[in-house]
Amino acid sequence: MSSLRIPGLGPIVGHTADDCCRIWIRAGDPEDEKTDLSASRRTLGIITIIAINGKTVTDSPIYYFRLHREYDRTGTFLLGKESGIDSATDFQPLQADTKYTVRVATLTIDDPFPDDFMINDQELVSRLPDAKVWRDILLDDQQLEGVRSIAEFQTFPDANKLIDQYSFILGSCRFPGILWRTKHADRIFGPIARQVSKPSKKEPAPRFVLMVGDQIYADKLNRSVPVGRADTFEEFQERYQSAFSSLNMRELLRIVPQYMILDDHEIEDNWTQDRFVNGSKRQLFVLAMNAYMSYQWCHGPRTFGTRLYYTFECGGYPYFVLDTRTQRYLNTENKDLSENHMLGRPALGGEPNQLSRMLEWLLNQQNQRGNTPKFLVTSSVFAPNPIDAREKSSKCNKEESDSWPAYPTTKKVLLDYIVENNIQNVIFLSGDIHCSNVAQIIFSGTEEANNLRAFSITSSAFYWPFPFADGDPSNYVHDSTLENQQDTFDLANGVKMDYKADNFTQEDNFCRLDIDRNKQRLTVRAFDKEGNLIKEEMQSGKIKKIETKLKLAEW
Repeated sequence: MSSLRIPGLGPIVGHTADDCCRIWIRAGDPEDEKTDLSASRRTLGIITIIAINGKTVTDSPIYYFRLHREYDRTGTFLLGKESGIDSATDFQPLQADTKYTVRVATLTIDDPFPDDFMINDQELVSRLPDAKVWRDILLDDQQLEGVRSIAEFQTFPDANKLIDQYSFILGSCRFPGILWRTKHADRIFGPIARQVSKPSKKEPAPRFVLMVGDQIYADKLNRSVPVGRADTFEEFQERYQSAFSSLNMRELLRIVPQYMILDDHEIEDNWTQDRFVNGSKRQLFVLAMNAYMSYQWCHGPRTFGTRLYYTFECGGYPYFVLDTRTQRYLNTENKDLSENHMLGRPALGGEPNQLSRMLEWLLNQQNQRGNTPKFLVTSSVFAPNPIDAREKSSKCNKEESDSWPAYPTTKKVLLDYIVENNIQNVIFLSGDIHCSNVAQIIFSGTEEANNLRAFSITSSAFYWPFPFADGDPSNYVHDSTLENQQDTFDLANGVKMDYKADNFTQEDNFCRLDIDRNKQRLTVRAFDKEGNLIKEEMQSGKIKKIETKLKLAEW
């Protein structure tokens, strides 16, 4: 038996609700860096609350929890919902809208049965001292290196009440940098952390951070270039550990709830399911997913078991986070776009799939919450489309798009459903394209369709040092009704969808979204790597703030 150590990586504040919070760590024993799963040591996590609303707590329960070898010695504890592996310790639900400070540590024990992955909790607990013996160490800042073993978070408001105002952060695409520029990749997370840790009456702390893809770049240069390309588990592991241990990123991860979903660079550029199905990239996919589930999926909601897509809500506002990457099927044989599927193949026999679950969720939210904004998170941008992937141009190649234009069947099913069921205030949240912008989606053709309001908000990139290579605003449609940008999408019963996009910026950025129910408004602001509101100089010479105030349908 050894003493307590700080986590090797983490803590990360994950999925949070009004009565619980998921805390993630990775083992902190150098012995556990070994990839040999028969190593003769077993590592556990240990966690306790040390302060509530800033007031020190000295008698909170202390819990052991598992760090799983199959998840690279990582583990999560759902504080407020679990009682740890010691069944004698009862869990205590957390209180809504309350600030908690928790300390986590790791404990390594000799394992006489190192090959037994299925050792039960009762047998494991029998080898452990009562968790209370660790209280003095857990309350001692010096022994566990202060904030390096501390997570801080505020639980969400009462789930049964719709709050009037709150904010969250949206962003994506953190290129790791090369050589001396690796520190640049970490810079932007400093000002995000400051918005969390130093709020004001005018700018309250954001409730959570939503990272919508490319948290790592497994193929640092290109999937076809072997230099810097991850194709072993150790290389995927290194990408995550390097990204999540950088100074500013590590601070941000421990002080505010994080919601993540993958995009292509967690696997390789422009990933589609057919690469796995035909076997050419099966091993790569398995390695990438093992790493992704250990470092990103583990601390998120488990709404649909081990599926990667999930739902959550904050302050009465619902979110459906889509997996638009691992389930997308691209028909590469005859390039028939109607056979491409963004959210998996159509369900047969009535069983649910991602698309049917999302549609059911949208209808339930409209029926239960009325016009309350409904957020659909899609790593791939819903709107605007690239100029070379428009609907109405014979010169354009939609089949080569890595986004929604190449998947018109899924897109039409979703939009038809929104129109047919009069689902108001659908807001798409995206990343990917290294060019932030805001688009208003416009339906026309019937009176009901004319009154629908929907928007697409893109925030990208946290760090991308090559703006000359991609992301140029001129590469995207700004107004789909104009002749030289025509991109109208035809729906059922004569309804059409158009859009107008504005406030483009290629600067490294994150977006802050502020919801104001009293004003029926959603404000989107883009901030740069120093935390300043981005301003762009227009052709006319005028300076324009990258700030959009969206008027939503009344809710």
